[in-house]
Amino acid sequence: MDNGESSYRRFLAGDDEGLHEIICTYRAGLILYLNSFVQNIHTAEDLTEDTFAEIAIKCPKFSAKSSFKTWLYAIARNITAKHLRKHSKLSVVPLESQEYLADEENLESNYIKTEQKRMVHQALHRLKLEYRQVLYLIYFEEFTNAEAALIMKKSSRQIETLLYNAKKALKSELERSGFEYEE
Repeated sequence: MDNGESSYRRFLAGDDEGLHEIICTYRAGLILYLNSFVQNIHTAEDLTEDTFAEIAIKCPKFSAKSSFKTWLYAIARNITAKHLRKHSKLSVVPLESQEYLADEENLESNYIKTEQKRMVHQALHRLKLEYRQVLYLIYFEEFTNAEAALIMKKSSRQIETLLYNAKKALKSELERSGFEYEE
């Protein structure tokens, strides 16, 4: 499966279906990524739309120096940075207000897993922005260290150090909140 590059080229050639494919493929991941910055899912959705509008209207050149996904996420990050500079006060939606659904077959097991996920997400949101960002890119979006470095505008060595420190900070935060590791 190609990573969106051929869809983008088709869009640039006049096929609107190419843009539709890009949106369908990357929308959910971009929303979650941008939510790690703004802490508001509705704002993240708006910023995701702004990202797709940017590529649809301005048609920036994709040079293939990185993967299409890396390039797209870098554009989204830049749009979000502009937004954050304009709106320095953030609106935070507490994680506790979100509802989680349990599987009827194994309520207890699913409850424990859901509770652990909630604790991990809460701990993630207590970390520094750079730590949240690097952990999200590497572990949730499965970018390589090199791709994360491009998105975050850092060197590979800085990403390795940042990732090490972020994992250490997350572990410390989880232990502080009483998280119990599965065996």
